[in-house]
Amino acid sequence: MQTHDDELRVLEFADEEQLLDALPIDAREMHWPVVIVGAGACGLSAALHLKDLGIECLVLERDEVPAGSTALSSGFVPAAGTLAQKALGLEDSPEDFARDIQDKAHGLAAPHLVSAYTQAIPLAMDALSQKHGLNWEVLDHFLYPGHRQYRMHTLASRTGLALMDQLQRACQDAEVCMLTQSRVLELWVIQSTGRVGALAYQRPDKSMEHVRAGALLLACNGFGGNAQLLKEFIPQMQQATYAGHAGNDGSAILWGRLLGARLADLTAFQGHGSWAQPQGVLVTWALMMQGGIQVNALGQRFHNESLGYSEASLEVLAQPQGIAFNVFDGPLLTLARTFPDFVELERMGGVRCFESVQSLAEWIGCSSGALANTLDGMMQGQGLASSEDQKKFQHDRVFERGLTRPLFAIKVTGALFHTQGGLDIDAQCRVLKSDRTALPNTFAGGGAARGVSGPEVWGYLSGNGLLSAMASAFIAAHAIQRTLSA
Repeated sequence: MQTHDDELRVLEFADEEQLLDALPIDAREMHWPVVIVGAGACGLSAALHLKDLGIECLVLERDEVPAGSTALSSGFVPAAGTLAQKALGLEDSPEDFARDIQDKAHGLAAPHLVSAYTQAIPLAMDALSQKHGLNWEVLDHFLYPGHRQYRMHTLASRTGLALMDQLQRACQDAEVCMLTQSRVLELWVIQSTGRVGALAYQRPDKSMEHVRAGALLLACNGFGGNAQLLKEFIPQMQQATYAGHAGNDGSAILWGRLLGARLADLTAFQGHGSWAQPQGVLVTWALMMQGGIQVNALGQRFHNESLGYSEASLEVLAQPQGIAFNVFDGPLLTLARTFPDFVELERMGGVRCFESVQSLAEWIGCSSGALANTLDGMMQGQGLASSEDQKKFQHDRVFERGLTRPLFAIKVTGALFHTQGGLDIDAQCRVLKSDRTALPNTFAGGGAARGVSGPEVWGYLSGNGLLSAMASAFIAAHAIQRTLSA
């Protein structure tokens, strides 16, 4: 059997003896208790948790340097009940976190995963801190959309790249075996049991190598980089800027189809309504949450910015030329400068300063009167693009103050970051077949599996992507331990 792109394959063998006979002689003894496909936050975290459990694993990564979606993210992981929270005297619980997730998703997020992930994430974060030296800090000076408590955990550098660097160093210290530039193309399945018994991966010289596996964890992320799957499931973002990792090619979904696996929430995705143009830098949504606004090319507000940055992507793309302008002031500039990505954007010239409303309007290309009305209307719940928008949004956001002069602005567009649907899994991260029974030794996590955002873009609660990656890694590692010892 072959996939749509004629590269990824699932080969079937009647039994293990037939599979062994088909392997090259030098690969028959190459057996790992666990093989992990993908070295992002999920794959590397899972490898560390497996090491803690005394289980050896092999991590196969297609890129020369592990990065993935995590390196492109802010690196903020939401968790409730961690030691880092308790050290600050913050009272929070997995139950409160679960309620926030479901409130954002309108109750449509998979209940078993919401419960499993919110219960597992504090254990995962504390284990990485205590055993592997990841020193978490909690952002405690503003709340992200939909969170009732300060629960965003970050490393001191506050970037996704720093998170990946720390995870890689921890894996090196733990002597995790990882092969980069190893693109997995084949899964070898034993028909009599349904087990994945071996994998084949391609090396830089196009040669194929094989490895046997006791258990398989697919941690190879989503399908944002696969134009065919985007057209099939998320056509509204087909022409949008893709700010995710090019390696998110939907491998897990393509293999899942061949394995007869069940897929779920494929219409869900995490967008972002604040992707700087033309610099291609993510602009922190803290600007919006703390009092900034977005206006379109007409100088008008067009949505309630406090609802979330994911759904904002569609709102921005619906504006003339698919662009908007983040407008903020000096106090918000001071806040933004605590984020390294923003500092880099400022260095690149992406942050503009204006002493007057008129000069800002000239830069935007809109009427100064229209922009002045928007800014004046902030305190009256006005300034939105239409009377219909006013009815929809004016009661949803209350500004504590207007914007002071000088004003600052950034030109942005809406972007697709990563998909939130994938292989359906149970609470143990086992991949489910179409009849909802579990494949015997195949697990999935992170972007390869369905997330906890439900089926729509507005269901994405800030941090859901890294929550899924880090929590599923912890759960899968312990479930694999039980599977191997059964």
